[in-house]
Amino acid sequence: MDPVLGFMGTTNISHNTNLMIAAAATTATTSSSSSSSSGGSGANQLSRYENQKRRDWNTFGQYLRNHRPPLSLSRCSGAHVLEFLRYLDQFGKTKVHTHLCPFFGHPNPPAPCACPLRQAWGSLDALIGRLRAAFEENGGSPETNPFGARAVRLYLREVRDSQAKARGISYEKKKRKRPPPPLPPPQPVISTSPN
Repeated sequence: MDPVLGFMGTTNISHNTNLMIAAAATTATTSSSSSSSSGGSGANQLSRYENQKRRDWNTFGQYLRNHRPPLSLSRCSGAHVLEFLRYLDQFGKTKVHTHLCPFFGHPNPPAPCACPLRQAWGSLDALIGRLRAAFEENGGSPETNPFGARAVRLYLREVRDSQAKARGISYEKKKRKRPPPPLPPPQPVISTSPN
């Protein structure tokens, strides 16, 4: 058995891949209700990021098991990650206008249109970041990480650029605000009055 797959859980869900997202939501609900009823030792509770990373990892593992033929993580490549991202598009909530749409390039269209809903670029980028970290935390080596493959990086860039054009939104990299320089220490006041 692949050592990385040990973390992914062993839930039995039918092979209908449309249930995969529901399985991740059920896992999240079950884990949050069990942790809230356990009494509240703060040391055992995971951060929101860690919980999301675990849910994403389990969801990707379920996707691999539902794949025809089923895939082990060690045989997973960047192409499979791209297939997973395209699969997730059907659950997206971001309207991405086609070139033929009269609202192409408008950030706030005045009327509804029939353009497809997709996963937002920012969501996909964050998802890949979490899955990349989870892969390495679970025994995968950075050199073989399918989530860091060049094809995945290029796909994310393509999605970002096409969504920026279609929605009329620029995805500029946020500039870091530099902290103001520290104030110089106050000078001691020397009294010049004679006594």
